[in-house]
Amino acid sequence: MFRKLTSYLRQTVHNLTRRGIAMLPRGRRFEVFRSFVDCDPAPSERLVLKIAETREELEACFTLLHDAYVDSGFMTPDPSGMRVTIYHALPTTTTLCAKIDDRVVGTISLIRESALGFPLQRIFDLTAVRAKEGNIAEVSALAVHPKFRRTGGSILFPLMKFMYEYCTTFFDTRHLVIAVNPRHIEMYESLLFFQRLSANVVENYDFVNGAPAVGATLDLRAAPETFRRAYANKPARRNLHAYFLETKLANIQMPHRRFYTTNDPVLTPELLDYFFNQRTRVFASLSDRKKTLLHSIYDLAGYRAVLPPEPPHEEGVEIRRHERFSVRCPGRIIFTGANGEPEKVGLEVVQVSSYGFQARTRDPLPLDVWGEAKIHLGRDETSIIKALAVRDRGNGFYGFKLGEPDLIWRKFVTALYAGSTHGDLDNATAFLHQSR
Repeated sequence: MFRKLTSYLRQTVHNLTRRGIAMLPRGRRFEVFRSFVDCDPAPSERLVLKIAETREELEACFTLLHDAYVDSGFMTPDPSGMRVTIYHALPTTTTLCAKIDDRVVGTISLIRESALGFPLQRIFDLTAVRAKEGNIAEVSALAVHPKFRRTGGSILFPLMKFMYEYCTTFFDTRHLVIAVNPRHIEMYESLLFFQRLSANVVENYDFVNGAPAVGATLDLRAAPETFRRAYANKPARRNLHAYFLETKLANIQMPHRRFYTTNDPVLTPELLDYFFNQRTRVFASLSDRKKTLLHSIYDLAGYRAVLPPEPPHEEGVEIRRHERFSVRCPGRIIFTGANGEPEKVGLEVVQVSSYGFQARTRDPLPLDVWGEAKIHLGRDETSIIKALAVRDRGNGFYGFKLGEPDLIWRKFVTALYAGSTHGDLDNATAFLHQSR
């Protein structure tokens, strides 16, 4: 009885406090929200933040998400006890998890743009975000175990920090976009300075069982200065600028990468089959278009048996192949300029193939002039090859043709084309070194 009374009184005070804050002007209200921040710069060693990559971790994330969404009315209960969507099946989606004593207590998914686009683009216009430089990722599928929702952000803030670091250093992302329930949007606006995509609330968002939604975006390139201005005078545990940009959490386990790839696919054919065929009917319920796109992404023999049957397509119409891995490899090219002197231009390679690549440069390049390109494919892998800029794609992007690629380049491309998970690329390193 005493416990129930205490719980009732606590909830009553909480509700009265929320009503009082809601009556404040917007700017003052946001200041109050920021005063509630409590980010521990040295959380318990029991907490581990990592990519969900095993069947057990993924299943725990999807189960936690299911229960949170059902409790909030964002979905009806699924027989599987999990919330799994087609976006979770994509190699461009990464699911992060927070674990305490090896138990998943928090999760969030990051969906980079793919052939299927983003969930929220069905109801929000991303034209203005796309017009700016940089890749976009949708923040989705956030859930924290009920036991840790009232503990001052002990799971939420470390998970947000992990998301920030992963996006800015590993996921090649500049813009985050979100679609959240209107009652939660002010947390993102006041604490993280998301900007609304539109002034209107979408009253019926089918991705979350018809609940209302507000869209918002955050430019991660501008965020550090925005955070600094807002949190500069805050004490350490309330300073999200210091927490996100200066604090080092030993709890975070970034994925191991030997090559300069920018995504971390983890789904083997066995995992795809388990989550999308056996435990749920996600694959069976796909439209013909999405089935075709899946086959264009997972075009390896090992996946064909677990993908839904590929719909017939028009004879003579080539289906575009979509990459499972994206890359960001620094380099440079040296060529003879118009004055007969050697010129050096920096490159950032973003797509590779057996006999070509696409790269971005800060300086214009002449077309049809051979040069020597030095491309850093990984920490210990550098390829030196003859390259020719053959197409100006605009905005500093060029398409290149290669002369005879060297052994390192050939092995690297083979590993990208043949690999199914980020672990496969590390395994490929062994024969790269053996072949030298």
